[in-house]
Amino acid sequence: MVHQQRSQTRLSPSGDTEDIVALLAPRLAHFAGVARTEHVTRAAQEMNVPQSTLSRALVRLEQDLGVDLFVRRGRTLALTPAGRTFLGSVERALAEIERAADEVRADADAATGKVAFGFLHTMGAETVPGLLHAFRADHPGVRFSLVQNYGEAMLERLRAGELDLCLTSPVPDAPDLVARRLDEQKLRLVVPADHALAGRRRIRLAEAAEESFVTLEPGYGLRRITDDLCKEAGFRPRVAFEGEETETLRGLVAAGLGVALLPPPTVARPGVVELTVTAPRAAREIGVAWLAGSADTPPVAAFKKFLLSRRGNLLPG
Repeated sequence: MVHQQRSQTRLSPSGDTEDIVALLAPRLAHFAGVARTEHVTRAAQEMNVPQSTLSRALVRLEQDLGVDLFVRRGRTLALTPAGRTFLGSVERALAEIERAADEVRADADAATGKVAFGFLHTMGAETVPGLLHAFRADHPGVRFSLVQNYGEAMLERLRAGELDLCLTSPVPDAPDLVARRLDEQKLRLVVPADHALAGRRRIRLAEAAEESFVTLEPGYGLRRITDDLCKEAGFRPRVAFEGEETETLRGLVAAGLGVALLPPPTVARPGVVELTVTAPRAAREIGVAWLAGSADTPPVAAFKKFLLSRRGNLLPG
Protein backbone atom coordinates (compact mmCIF):
# COMPACT_ATOMS: atom_id res chain seq x y z
CA MET A 1 0.00 0.00 0.00
CA VAL A 2 1.86 3.05 -1.29
CA HIS A 3 0.47 6.55 -1.52
CA GLN A 4 3.14 8.84 -2.90
CA GLN A 5 0.90 11.87 -3.26
CA ARG A 6 -1.49 13.37 -0.71
CA SER A 7 -3.38 15.94 -2.72
CA GLN A 8 -6.15 16.24 -0.14
CA THR A 9 -6.72 15.27 3.47
CA ARG A 10 -9.95 15.17 5.37
CA LEU A 11 -8.74 17.60 8.00
CA SER A 12 -6.22 20.37 7.85
CA PRO A 13 -3.43 20.42 10.47
CA SER A 14 -5.43 23.12 12.22
CA GLY A 15 -8.54 20.93 12.48
CA ASP A 16 -10.18 20.46 15.87
CA THR A 17 -8.50 17.81 18.00
CA GLU A 18 -11.87 16.30 18.95
CA ASP A 19 -12.73 15.89 15.25
CA ILE A 20 -9.51 14.10 14.35
CA VAL A 21 -9.84 11.79 17.36
CA ALA A 22 -13.40 10.91 16.34
CA LEU A 23 -12.17 10.04 12.84
CA LEU A 24 -9.12 8.05 13.89
CA ALA A 25 -10.27 6.11 16.95
CA PRO A 26 -12.17 3.31 15.14
CA ARG A 27 -9.19 2.65 12.84
CA LEU A 28 -6.39 2.45 15.39
CA ALA A 29 -6.90 -1.21 16.25
CA HIS A 30 -6.96 -2.08 12.55
CA PHE A 31 -3.72 -0.23 12.02
CA ALA A 32 -2.04 -1.92 15.00
CA GLY A 33 -3.17 -5.36 13.79
CA VAL A 34 -1.69 -4.88 10.33
CA ALA A 35 1.49 -3.39 11.77
CA ARG A 36 1.87 -6.44 14.02
CA THR A 37 1.40 -9.02 11.25
CA GLU A 38 2.76 -6.93 8.34
CA HIS A 39 0.08 -8.62 6.25
CA VAL A 40 -3.48 -7.44 5.53
CA THR A 41 -4.92 -10.90 4.89
CA ARG A 42 -3.38 -12.41 8.02
CA ALA A 43 -4.45 -9.44 10.12
CA ALA A 44 -8.00 -9.66 8.78
CA GLN A 45 -8.15 -13.34 9.75
CA GLU A 46 -6.80 -12.70 13.24
CA MET A 47 -9.15 -9.77 13.82
CA ASN A 48 -12.12 -11.54 12.24
CA VAL A 49 -12.93 -8.67 9.86
CA PRO A 50 -13.24 -8.74 6.06
CA GLN A 51 -9.98 -8.00 4.26
CA SER A 52 -11.71 -5.33 2.18
CA THR A 53 -12.89 -3.56 5.34
CA LEU A 54 -9.39 -3.58 6.76
CA SER A 55 -7.83 -2.30 3.53
CA ARG A 56 -10.33 0.55 3.30
CA ALA A 57 -9.73 1.46 6.96
CA LEU A 58 -5.96 1.75 6.35
CA VAL A 59 -6.44 3.86 3.23
CA ARG A 60 -8.75 6.24 5.06
CA LEU A 61 -6.42 6.40 8.05
CA GLU A 62 -3.53 7.48 5.82
CA GLN A 63 -5.80 9.98 4.11
CA ASP A 64 -6.91 11.43 7.42
CA LEU A 65 -3.34 11.76 8.64
CA GLY A 66 -1.97 12.91 5.33
CA VAL A 67 1.07 10.60 5.57
CA ASP A 68 2.10 7.13 4.37
CA LEU A 69 2.16 4.59 7.20
CA PHE A 70 3.13 1.50 5.14
CA VAL A 71 5.16 0.56 2.10
CA ARG A 72 4.53 -2.70 0.22
CA ARG A 73 7.32 -5.25 -0.02
CA GLY A 74 6.10 -8.14 -2.11
CA ARG A 75 3.09 -9.58 -0.33
CA THR A 76 3.89 -7.96 2.98
CA LEU A 77 3.73 -4.44 4.36
CA ALA A 78 6.41 -2.57 6.23
CA LEU A 79 6.03 0.49 8.41
CA THR A 80 7.40 3.76 7.19
CA PRO A 81 9.29 5.94 9.73
CA ALA A 82 6.06 7.85 10.26
CA GLY A 83 4.21 4.55 10.73
CA ARG A 84 6.70 3.39 13.39
CA THR A 85 6.29 6.67 15.27
CA PHE A 86 2.53 6.44 15.06
CA LEU A 87 2.47 2.77 16.12
CA GLY A 88 4.21 3.45 19.43
CA SER A 89 1.59 5.98 20.46
CA VAL A 90 -1.28 3.85 19.14
CA GLU A 91 -0.16 0.81 21.13
CA ARG A 92 0.05 2.88 24.31
CA ALA A 93 -3.38 4.37 23.64
CA LEU A 94 -4.97 0.97 22.98
CA ALA A 95 -3.35 -0.48 26.12
CA GLU A 96 -4.73 2.39 28.16
CA ILE A 97 -8.20 1.86 26.70
CA GLU A 98 -7.99 -1.84 27.52
CA ARG A 99 -6.85 -1.03 31.07
CA ALA A 100 -9.72 1.42 31.50
CA ALA A 101 -12.24 -1.09 30.16
CA ASP A 102 -10.95 -3.75 32.56
CA GLU A 103 -11.17 -1.27 35.43
CA VAL A 104 -14.77 -0.21 34.79
CA ARG A 105 -15.84 -3.83 34.29
CA ALA A 106 -14.21 -4.73 37.60
CA ASP A 107 -15.91 -1.79 39.36
CA ALA A 108 -19.29 -2.97 38.09
CA ASP A 109 -18.83 -6.58 39.16
CA ALA A 110 -21.62 -7.61 41.53
CA ALA A 111 -19.31 -9.45 43.92
CA THR A 112 -16.14 -7.37 43.84
CA GLY A 113 -17.20 -4.02 42.36
CA LYS A 114 -16.73 -0.56 43.83
CA VAL A 115 -19.04 2.02 45.39
CA ALA A 116 -18.00 5.69 45.60
CA PHE A 117 -19.66 6.78 48.84
CA GLY A 118 -19.69 10.22 50.44
CA PHE A 119 -20.75 11.17 53.97
CA LEU A 120 -20.59 13.93 56.53
CA HIS A 121 -17.55 14.25 58.79
CA THR A 122 -19.78 13.71 61.81
CA MET A 123 -20.72 10.26 60.54
CA GLY A 124 -17.17 9.04 59.96
CA ALA A 125 -16.21 7.88 63.44
CA GLU A 126 -19.03 5.47 64.17
CA THR A 127 -22.02 5.52 61.81
CA VAL A 128 -20.32 4.76 58.49
CA PRO A 129 -17.92 2.09 59.82
CA GLY A 130 -20.93 0.33 61.38
CA LEU A 131 -22.87 0.50 58.12
CA LEU A 132 -19.99 -0.86 56.06
CA HIS A 133 -19.40 -3.66 58.55
CA ALA A 134 -23.05 -4.70 58.37
CA PHE A 135 -23.21 -4.46 54.54
CA ARG A 136 -20.05 -6.47 53.98
CA ALA A 137 -21.39 -9.34 56.03
CA ASP A 138 -23.40 -10.26 52.91
CA HIS A 139 -21.15 -8.56 50.33
CA PRO A 140 -17.59 -9.25 51.54
CA GLY A 141 -15.88 -8.49 48.24
CA VAL A 142 -17.42 -5.10 47.46
CA ARG A 143 -14.91 -2.25 47.62
CA PHE A 144 -15.55 1.34 48.68
CA SER A 145 -14.06 4.68 47.74
CA LEU A 146 -14.92 6.89 50.73
CA VAL A 147 -15.20 10.67 50.70
CA GLN A 148 -15.84 12.82 53.79
CA ASN A 149 -17.02 16.37 53.19
CA TYR A 150 -19.75 18.85 53.99
CA GLY A 151 -23.13 18.53 52.31
CA GLU A 152 -22.93 21.00 49.43
CA ALA A 153 -19.46 19.82 48.40
CA MET A 154 -20.67 16.21 48.29
CA LEU A 155 -23.67 17.14 46.17
CA GLU A 156 -21.33 18.86 43.72
CA ARG A 157 -19.24 15.70 43.47
CA LEU A 158 -22.42 13.66 43.06
CA ARG A 159 -23.45 15.86 40.13
CA ALA A 160 -19.95 15.56 38.66
CA GLY A 161 -20.21 11.77 38.66
CA GLU A 162 -17.48 11.36 41.29
CA LEU A 163 -19.84 9.78 43.84
CA ASP A 164 -22.52 7.12 43.50
CA LEU A 165 -24.29 7.86 46.79
CA CYS A 166 -23.92 10.20 49.73
CA LEU A 167 -25.27 10.57 53.25
CA THR A 168 -26.02 14.21 53.90
CA SER A 169 -28.04 16.72 55.90
CA PRO A 170 -30.31 18.52 55.29
CA VAL A 171 -31.92 16.10 52.85
CA PRO A 172 -31.57 17.86 49.47
CA ASP A 173 -34.56 18.89 47.40
CA ALA A 174 -33.35 19.38 43.82
CA PRO A 175 -34.79 18.25 40.46
CA ASP A 176 -31.55 16.59 39.37
CA LEU A 177 -31.20 14.53 42.55
CA VAL A 178 -33.14 11.74 44.22
CA ALA A 179 -33.05 11.84 48.03
CA ARG A 180 -34.61 9.69 50.74
CA ARG A 181 -34.85 10.51 54.42
CA LEU A 182 -33.27 7.77 56.52
CA ASP A 183 -33.14 9.03 60.08
CA GLU A 184 -32.87 12.08 62.29
CA GLN A 185 -30.31 13.15 64.85
CA LYS A 186 -31.08 15.30 67.90
CA LEU A 187 -28.96 18.43 68.33
CA ARG A 188 -27.82 19.67 71.71
CA LEU A 189 -26.69 23.02 73.02
CA VAL A 190 -23.08 22.50 74.10
CA VAL A 191 -21.79 24.89 76.76
CA PRO A 192 -18.52 25.13 78.74
CA ALA A 193 -18.43 23.07 81.94
CA ASP A 194 -18.10 26.24 84.04
CA HIS A 195 -20.88 28.10 82.22
CA ALA A 196 -23.87 29.49 84.15
CA LEU A 197 -26.14 27.12 82.19
CA ALA A 198 -24.01 24.04 82.82
CA GLY A 199 -26.12 22.98 85.79
CA ARG A 200 -29.19 22.64 83.61
CA ARG A 201 -30.31 19.51 81.77
CA ARG A 202 -32.77 21.18 79.40
CA ILE A 203 -33.00 24.59 77.84
CA ARG A 204 -35.11 26.59 75.44
CA LEU A 205 -32.88 27.89 72.68
CA ALA A 206 -34.18 31.44 73.20
CA GLU A 207 -32.37 31.42 76.57
CA ALA A 208 -29.06 31.38 74.65
CA ALA A 209 -29.89 34.45 72.57
CA GLU A 210 -27.20 36.57 74.24
CA GLU A 211 -24.47 33.92 73.99
CA SER A 212 -21.60 33.89 71.52
CA PHE A 213 -21.86 30.92 69.17
CA VAL A 214 -19.16 28.82 67.53
CA THR A 215 -20.46 27.33 64.29
CA LEU A 216 -19.48 25.62 61.10
CA GLU A 217 -18.74 27.84 58.14
CA PRO A 218 -21.50 29.00 55.75
CA GLY A 219 -22.28 26.29 53.20
CA TYR A 220 -22.30 23.50 55.78
CA GLY A 221 -25.71 21.92 56.36
CA LEU A 222 -25.36 22.13 60.14
CA ARG A 223 -24.66 25.86 59.90
CA ARG A 224 -27.87 26.35 57.93
CA ILE A 225 -29.81 24.32 60.51
CA THR A 226 -28.26 26.34 63.36
CA ASP A 227 -29.22 29.63 61.71
CA ASP A 228 -32.75 28.39 61.04
CA LEU A 229 -33.29 27.13 64.61
CA CYS A 230 -32.02 30.38 66.11
CA LYS A 231 -34.30 32.34 63.80
CA GLU A 232 -37.23 30.17 64.88
CA ALA A 233 -36.27 30.90 68.51
CA GLY A 234 -36.43 34.61 67.79
CA PHE A 235 -32.81 35.69 67.43
CA ARG A 236 -29.84 35.75 65.09
CA PRO A 237 -26.79 33.95 66.52
CA ARG A 238 -23.82 36.11 67.35
CA VAL A 239 -21.03 34.08 65.73
CA ALA A 240 -17.64 34.35 67.39
CA PHE A 241 -15.80 31.54 65.59
CA GLU A 242 -16.42 29.47 62.45
CA GLY A 243 -14.83 26.10 61.78
CA GLU A 244 -14.94 23.08 59.50
CA GLU A 245 -15.34 20.19 61.94
CA THR A 246 -17.66 19.60 64.89
CA GLU A 247 -15.07 18.27 67.34
CA THR A 248 -13.02 21.41 66.80
CA LEU A 249 -16.14 23.38 67.76
CA ARG A 250 -16.44 21.32 70.94
CA GLY A 251 -12.85 22.20 71.72
CA LEU A 252 -13.63 25.88 71.27
CA VAL A 253 -16.63 25.53 73.59
CA ALA A 254 -14.49 23.75 76.18
CA ALA A 255 -12.07 26.67 76.00
CA GLY A 256 -14.89 29.03 76.92
CA LEU A 257 -15.12 30.71 73.52
CA GLY A 258 -18.84 30.23 72.99
CA VAL A 259 -21.70 27.75 72.81
CA ALA A 260 -22.70 25.51 69.90
CA LEU A 261 -25.57 23.45 68.52
CA LEU A 262 -24.08 20.03 67.75
CA PRO A 263 -25.05 16.40 67.25
CA PRO A 264 -24.07 13.99 70.05
CA PRO A 265 -20.35 13.14 70.18
CA THR A 266 -19.04 9.64 69.59
CA VAL A 267 -17.11 9.86 72.87
CA ALA A 268 -17.96 12.27 75.68
CA ARG A 269 -15.58 15.21 75.77
CA PRO A 270 -14.45 16.71 79.08
CA GLY A 271 -14.88 20.43 79.63
CA VAL A 272 -18.35 20.70 78.09
CA VAL A 273 -21.94 20.02 79.11
CA GLU A 274 -24.55 19.06 76.52
CA LEU A 275 -28.09 20.31 77.11
CA THR A 276 -31.31 18.99 75.58
CA VAL A 277 -33.06 21.71 73.59
CA THR A 278 -36.80 21.64 74.36
CA ALA A 279 -37.90 24.41 71.97
CA PRO A 280 -37.79 24.68 69.06
CA ARG A 281 -37.43 21.02 68.17
CA ALA A 282 -33.70 20.71 67.48
CA ALA A 283 -32.85 17.87 65.11
CA ARG A 284 -31.35 17.33 61.70
CA GLU A 285 -32.60 14.88 59.12
CA ILE A 286 -30.07 12.48 57.59
CA GLY A 287 -30.73 11.23 54.09
CA VAL A 288 -29.15 9.42 51.18
CA ALA A 289 -28.94 11.09 47.77
CA TRP A 290 -28.01 10.05 44.26
CA LEU A 291 -28.12 11.53 40.78
CA ALA A 292 -31.52 11.29 39.11
CA GLY A 293 -31.51 8.97 36.11
CA SER A 294 -28.20 7.37 36.98
CA ALA A 295 -27.78 3.71 36.05
CA ASP A 296 -26.58 1.80 39.10
CA THR A 297 -23.97 -0.91 38.83
CA PRO A 298 -24.86 -4.07 40.80
CA PRO A 299 -22.71 -3.15 43.85
CA VAL A 300 -24.17 0.39 43.97
CA ALA A 301 -27.71 -0.98 43.67
CA ALA A 302 -27.05 -3.45 46.49
CA PHE A 303 -25.63 -0.79 48.80
CA LYS A 304 -28.47 1.63 48.00
CA LYS A 305 -31.01 -1.08 48.86
CA PHE A 306 -29.14 -1.76 52.10
CA LEU A 307 -29.16 1.92 53.12
CA LEU A 308 -32.88 2.28 52.37
CA SER A 309 -33.55 -0.79 54.51
CA ARG A 310 -31.99 1.06 57.46
CA ARG A 311 -34.64 3.80 57.58
CA GLY A 312 -35.17 4.79 61.18
CA ASN A 313 -32.24 2.64 62.25
CA LEU A 314 -29.32 4.32 60.54
CA LEU A 315 -27.64 5.97 63.51
CA PRO A 316 -26.04 4.07 66.39
CA GLY A 317 -27.80 4.06 69.71
